[in-house]
Parts: sequence; C-alpha cells; structure tokens
Amino acid sequence: MSQETKICQNCQKDFVIEPDDFDFYEKMKVPAPNKCWQCQLANRLAFRNERALYKRKDSVSGQDVISMYSADKPLVVYKQDYWWSDKWDPLSSGRGYDFSRPFFEQFRELILRTPWPALVNINAVNSDYCNSTMSNKNCYLVFGGDFNEDCAYSTFNFYSKDSYDLYWVNKSEFCYEDIDSENCNKVFFSQNTRDSLSSAFLLDCVNCQNCLGCVGLRNKSFCIFNQSYAKEEYEKQKAEFRLETFSGLSAFQKKFRDFILTRPHRYAEIVKTVNSTGHNIHNAKNCQNCFDVYQDAENGKDLLICGWGLRDARNADHAGHNSELVYNSSGVAGSSRIQFSFYIFSGLDIYYSFNCHNNNRNIFGCVGLRNKQYCILNKQYSKEEYEALVPRIIKHMNEMSYIDKKGRVYKYGDFFPSELSPFCYNESIAQEYFPLSAEAAAKAGYDWKQPEPRNYQLSIKIEDLPDNIKDVKDDIIGKVIECQHKGQCNEQCTEAFRIIEPELAFYRRMNLPLPRLCPNCRHYQRLKQRNPLKLWTRKCQAPGCPNTFETSYAPDRPEIIYCEQCYLKEVV
Repeated sequence: MSQETKICQNCQKDFVIEPDDFDFYEKMKVPAPNKCWQCQLANRLAFRNERALYKRKDSVSGQDVISMYSADKPLVVYKQDYWWSDKWDPLSSGRGYDFSRPFFEQFRELILRTPWPALVNINAVNSDYCNSTMSNKNCYLVFGGDFNEDCAYSTFNFYSKDSYDLYWVNKSEFCYEDIDSENCNKVFFSQNTRDSLSSAFLLDCVNCQNCLGCVGLRNKSFCIFNQSYAKEEYEKQKAEFRLETFSGLSAFQKKFRDFILTRPHRYAEIVKTVNSTGHNIHNAKNCQNCFDVYQDAENGKDLLICGWGLRDARNADHAGHNSELVYNSSGVAGSSRIQFSFYIFSGLDIYYSFNCHNNNRNIFGCVGLRNKQYCILNKQYSKEEYEALVPRIIKHMNEMSYIDKKGRVYKYGDFFPSELSPFCYNESIAQEYFPLSAEAAAKAGYDWKQPEPRNYQLSIKIEDLPDNIKDVKDDIIGKVIECQHKGQCNEQCTEAFRIIEPELAFYRRMNLPLPRLCPNCRHYQRLKQRNPLKLWTRKCQAPGCPNTFETSYAPDRPEIIYCEQCYLKEVV
C-alpha cells in the first residue's frame, strides 16, 4: 500500500502510516491504528505505575502490605508470595463471553474480580520499597532496576552498588545523580558517561578520571572545563569550588550549564547501530523513531525502553528479552506474537491480556493466568471452541464498540481505554513522559489522584539544613525535612523527606552535601535533563557542513548540534 495520512482520534493531529507499516499490520493481522504513536504510547504508559507506593490490606490475610495500588482502588490485591503460589486459581474469576455487551466493559469487570500482586518485586532481599524490579539487595525506592546492592532513589539502574539517585545507569559503584551512564566509579552529576572514575559534572565523556565540568572528552585526566591541569593544580582548583557545600555545588552547576552551551553536541546518542533514528540507541539495526533501545534490537519502530533481542516490534514499550512480533503492548519478555497486552512474560499468541506469565499460549482477554492455553476472559475452552470464538469476538468488538466518557471509540486494534487502568494518570509513568496538570488530565479523560493529607510535623525547614556535609550531625537521621518545592510543583512532590542511615554515611564518604528536594522531585529533575520523545529535522551547525539529520534536540534549543562526522572531529 502507499503512504497514508490519518488524523489522530485523540490529539486530532495528522500522522503518517508508511508502506512498511502496512506490511507489518498485514503480518500481524491487525488494522491500521487510529491514533498517532505518541498518543498510543501515553495510553499504554497510563497503565504502568512504578513510583507511587501505598499501604493497603492484603485481600487474604487482612494484613498491611506495601502496594502500588492505593487503598481506595476496588481491586483484589494479594501479597506477592501468595499471588505467585498455587493457593488460588485465576480461572475462578472467568466468565463466558457476553455478545450483548462491549468487550472492554466485560474486561473491566474481570480486572476487578481477578487478584493482583501488591508489587512486582521479585527475589528481593531487604528491599521492600521497590517496584518493577528483581534481585535487589538492601535497596530502597528503586524502580525498574535489577541486580543492585545498597542503592536507593534510582530508576533503571542495573548491576550497581552503593549508589544513589541514578537514572539508567549500569554496572557502576559509588555514583550519585548520574544519568544514562555505565561502568563508572565515584562519578557524580554526570550524563552519557562511560568507563570513568572520580569525576563530577561530565557530559558525554569516556574513560576520564579526576575530571570536573567537562564535555565530550575521551581518555583524559585532571581536567576542569575541558582544560588540562597538573595534578596538584587540579586539586587546588577543585577545592576552591567547595563542592562539599550546597552553595558551592549550586554555583558550580550553573557554571557547568553555561559551559555546556559552548560545546557541540552529537545530534543523537546512537552507538554501534545501523539504519536507525531516535535517541539512546545502542547495538541495534533497522529501528526507526526509537528511544532507549539497547542490545540487539532489530526491525523496530516507535519503541521506548526496548531491546535485549527484540525482533519485529512496533508501538511497544518496556519490551524485549528475546521477544518478537510485538505490537501495541507494554512489559513483554520472552514472548512471541503479542498484541494489545500488558505485562506478558513467556507467552505465545496473546491478545488483550494483562499480567499473564509462565508459558501461556492462545489466550484472549485474560488477567493473571499462568501456564494456560485456549482461555477467553479467564474461562477455559477447547482448542476448537477457542479458534471458533475468537473471530466472533473480534467481529463483535468492531460492531459493538466501546465508547469512553470523552466519546472516543475503541474497536479491535486499539489498546485498552485509559478508563480501565487501575491507576490515575499522575500515579502512572505517563505523567513522566507526557506531563499534564490536573485540569488537562481531566480534559483528556484521565482520572487524577488528589494528594492524600500528609500531616507532617516538620523537624527541619529547608533553609535550616547545614550547607556543609561536615556540619551535619547524626541526629538528622529520621527527621522530617521540608522539600524545597513544598508541594508547589507538578512532580509528585511528597513535601518532605527523611535521610536514612546508609544514605548519610554515603554523603559523608563521598563528601557531598545533603539534597534539598524529596526523592520524587529529584527524579523529575533528572528526567528534565533527558531529551523528549520526538524528532525534528535539523541542519548540522558545524561551519560549512551541509548534513541534515533527525534529532531529539528541538530547533529552538540553545545547544550547538553537530552531525556524527563533525562531532567526532571535536572529541577524538
């Protein structure tokens, strides 16, 4: 088929469907979408809560549990070990399909009947306050990160130790406030930095040690703002910045931001990758409009946080680990032919299903199944019954569509309406990538969770925190400290925070001042340093270079943007 321009049902903007998109839809036997890829992504992300944790009652024992579902959600919630046990049967919530009602209406009722695990926190050791994680030890408020030890306040950190406030950091130790970095030790306030040691405020640096405030360096030591010093002079200059104080650190941060604008930036972080567009793509092939894609992804389009052997996928997020043929789905691992589904691990031919694991096959509209096949709405069928009923349901979804409260129509081929999400918009990570105000969320048809009364008795006002880490006393542990934002931001501010004992020991060991923001606000400040999920066509700003490219740096941004060839001349 030829290229086609459509109007997004959600945002009313034009979007283009390319001929190769139609080829993929034909392969998957799905209709072309009626929403642009960003609206589809926001829709899916509204079903994923990572950071909002609550106490609620376990539906079996009545005991308090830590859960991603707040107590006001009318769900059946089990402690993790019970949910994963054989003590309950997911098929007990099954019902026969009712052709007099829309599919999504029936699926909503199944969501409310079927138990959910309080958290997704697998093989955790002394790491109760973590979610969407596995195999962490002695970790606190780690989300989406795996195989870490003694880490806190971090997201998508992997195989790291003794580190705090990270976002997408791999195999690092004694690090703090780093973003998109790997193989670092004692590196602070840095981004896109690899194989570096004992440094701070680095951007796109590789194999650097004892460097401060540097951009685009390779294999350097004892540099400040890209200028080389003798070791003794470097230490003297560094001491004058007083980075152990919050005032000195804040002043240096401003100098570094100004210095960044004087140095050229690579148009995109695309490494060891062939025929691909987007940002933060590593070791991939034929991936278009993709963001945060890693390790042997191939033939993908409109992907976010995907890879690890993912093949032939479109409109997917948080998917990979040797999965293939994934479409309009989220949280997929070790699976094949997955459509319009969420949290599917080790499955085959899964359609419109949630939270199904352990080798499910041929299921449609199911929740919480493990090692089942030929099920619809959690009811068991024979192979012949299943294969006869599914085409009828697909036909019925098109003839009796679901219409949400904003009048939007959902047919076969659409992801679940956001009204079915167990989370409000600002509890989900949709708020991180596509932030909305409460008013804008309501206008778009999303639910919004009002902050619960906290009734804090503040122990320390923000202006009373010691400027120098050396002046912080042991009795600060456990005290309620005012967040600098005071709840006046749109960053899920908790208004106050505490310092835990290992955290204070870390700040002292690394000679770092205490933070002034709560963990949620610090997380959002890191997100603001990353580029948006959008591409613009721009021209290289190197003198005389005619090259153009697609980049996630908007044309009105102040950074100097170079094409790959011109950038390499600057850093090599």
